[in-house]
Amino acid sequence: MSAAYDRLAELPIRIEGYELTAHDREFGDLTRPSTVVHMRGAGQEGIGEDVVYTVLDHIAHRDAGPVHDFSGAETLGEACELIGELDLFVDAPPEYEASRHYRRWAYESAALDLALRQAGQALWEVVERDPSPVRFVCSTRLGGFGDDGERSSTGPIRKRLAKYPELEFKLDPENDWDAALIAEIRDLAPVRVLDLKGLYVGTPVDVETDPELYRAVAGAFPHAYIEDPDLNDETRKVLEPHADRITWDAPLHSLADVKEMARKAINSKPSRFGSLRELLDIYEHCEREGIAIYGGGQGELECGRGQIQYLASLFHPDTPNDIAPSGYNDPAVPSSMPTSPMDPAQSETGFRWAEE
Repeated sequence: MSAAYDRLAELPIRIEGYELTAHDREFGDLTRPSTVVHMRGAGQEGIGEDVVYTVLDHIAHRDAGPVHDFSGAETLGEACELIGELDLFVDAPPEYEASRHYRRWAYESAALDLALRQAGQALWEVVERDPSPVRFVCSTRLGGFGDDGERSSTGPIRKRLAKYPELEFKLDPENDWDAALIAEIRDLAPVRVLDLKGLYVGTPVDVETDPELYRAVAGAFPHAYIEDPDLNDETRKVLEPHADRITWDAPLHSLADVKEMARKAINSKPSRFGSLRELLDIYEHCEREGIAIYGGGQGELECGRGQIQYLASLFHPDTPNDIAPSGYNDPAVPSSMPTSPMDPAQSETGFRWAEE
């Protein structure tokens, strides 16, 4: 168990109840559901965001309401253990098993925020790490319009660079990327992560495994991490010269997974691990073993975005964190957003970025 978790687990906590609020947002034909857990006690409130992807799972969660009793927990460690023992999908099992981790993180992060606020302390003080400016990259898919209003595969990149010329990117290579497009991107933007999405099946973001695509993008972007490749006899041979750049995201749900798979770097999404203890154990393991960590998001719409930025500022501020302020994902690309590296904006107490 990490020293940071030991200190946090000892924090006293008083949980008198909680409620759930909906914060879903429409993106064209897509609904991104979001539910915030408001955990209350001793005149304070702690918040955490449920980033489960399935709308019906959120509706069932909200309709069930606050059915769990956390009042028996006297410390944050006890609260986290209790949350881990409960079935947080009381009416029906989730559509995807990984959703259990996502929901657990919502409750544990709310409990963390509450315990810290009741203690009058900030997260950085208890874990004894100073917040640092956070480097971030912008994750975007290609397609759209360029600066001249004409349809352009690289339109989303150009639109963002027009306002933020120093911006770095995380991109998802797709099967229609030809040599000309790859060369155009290479000359246009600094790409720090290539998410090959080789481990997704039956999702809107599936990419067919193509050894030649792997070869082309690995060679064109020699300083980019190569995330989640589908490794088979052909692709292993193609990626062997770049093995030190291979990183993992989707298959990582525990410290055991990290120990089994990680070589040089991982994408750490706290909600994938679910447990605060597991997350902090992973941070400690990676620091000890010299494994780089870069943060990732799961489409957080509310407090969850600030919380992953906060964690990055403490544990991995200098890596290509895929945790850009949400405005970078807005097709309008608002002006006057924070630029990378982003100054830390931790709240005076609790587990929040600024005063959310």
